[in-house]
Amino acid sequence: MGSSDLSLLLPRVLIVSRRTIRKNKFVDFVGEYHLDLIVRYGAVPIIVPRVTGIHTLLESFEPIHGVLLCEGEDIDPSHYDDPQLCGLTPQELEAIRELHPSDAAIDKEKDSIELALAKLCLERNIPYLGICRGSQILNVSCGGTLYQDIDREIVEKNHEFRRVVHMDYLNYDGHRHSINVIANTPLHDWFKDSFVDGKMEIMVNSYHHQGVKRLAQRFVPMAFAPDGLMEGFYDPDNYSPEDGKFIMGLQFHPERMRNHESDEFDYPGCSMAYQEFAKAVIAFEKKLSSSILVPKSPKLNEELEQKRKQIVKSFSVARDMYKSDSHVDVSQSSVLKPGADFLQASTALSLQQENRLKQVGATYRNGSSYAQKMKMNQTREKAARNMMSNMSVEQLTELVSFYGSMHQICSETIDRKMNELVVEES
Repeated sequence: MGSSDLSLLLPRVLIVSRRTIRKNKFVDFVGEYHLDLIVRYGAVPIIVPRVTGIHTLLESFEPIHGVLLCEGEDIDPSHYDDPQLCGLTPQELEAIRELHPSDAAIDKEKDSIELALAKLCLERNIPYLGICRGSQILNVSCGGTLYQDIDREIVEKNHEFRRVVHMDYLNYDGHRHSINVIANTPLHDWFKDSFVDGKMEIMVNSYHHQGVKRLAQRFVPMAFAPDGLMEGFYDPDNYSPEDGKFIMGLQFHPERMRNHESDEFDYPGCSMAYQEFAKAVIAFEKKLSSSILVPKSPKLNEELEQKRKQIVKSFSVARDMYKSDSHVDVSQSSVLKPGADFLQASTALSLQQENRLKQVGATYRNGSSYAQKMKMNQTREKAARNMMSNMSVEQLTELVSFYGSMHQICSETIDRKMNELVVEES
């Protein structure tokens, strides 16, 4: 199998691009670390371009087996509608925009795309990993809120907290601050071998001036910075990677926590978020494929199975009668009746077919009475509708599948036999 066929086999992870300007034109991009880790652990990254109207075309990217949302601009605060709007004055908000120009420039199109994807994941339980902005999107999509600016809302207004630098433009990739990891969480499981002196702490990178303010109710915290800012959370009811369940948000960037010289991770646990996410994506894809590609075997209840056997026996007797060119015996009428009833309900016969059926003795009693009965089936149809109204959807689906197959077989057999009769008569 060629490499071009891999995209048909490997699970698909959607990643929304970020827009920048290069050579005086807009360019979409996604960080290579994200793409590399998704491929490394067995999935295919599918880049969703940040272009106008894409949020209305997300069905075109089906099937979706996982969604990874990462860095980007600040989310439009109208999406989480904080009634106090952080209590900042217009002058303070303008100062924030001047200090963080690339982040504070709201991208409404990207907001629309990513919020739609997040909600889709939550509705279908599609595995979701949110990094930095992606974690904020996840929280907002479930009714949570954000700090408009961490320095002004946490540090300046809550002096009891220890000051933490969450954005260092002079040491962008090298900057680290500590976080306290909460026990009995996935983050604890990934980094527990790296804790020192009994402290459940690790040093993480930081590239943001906003963060989770009020955590949505469905989520549970996994880590906090010393200033009280939440650095990670997950949905415990949707976390079981081996079963295709994974809903998580991380404020820091584990994919970029690397030695700048060797490119090795700061901790062995840094890649675990992507590894476990990919595991969930693969399991979800298998579960989805099995439900679509492998139909359930028809299982009829005892009553329907008995009817099926009677119909099969009826056709068998009619076939033997045709081969032996014998007439209908009164004692065989009850055996032939289920087959006649089935044909009456399922097969629209032409006048020629009715005449031929009279000749071959495939009906009970005589052909004329059978033809008459076929035109007077309203009572039976009403009874059938009443019976089917009490059947489950699964039973009806199985019945349609069985009758559809029998209808096709009967029609083909009748046509073949009529052609044989025409040849014999000529």
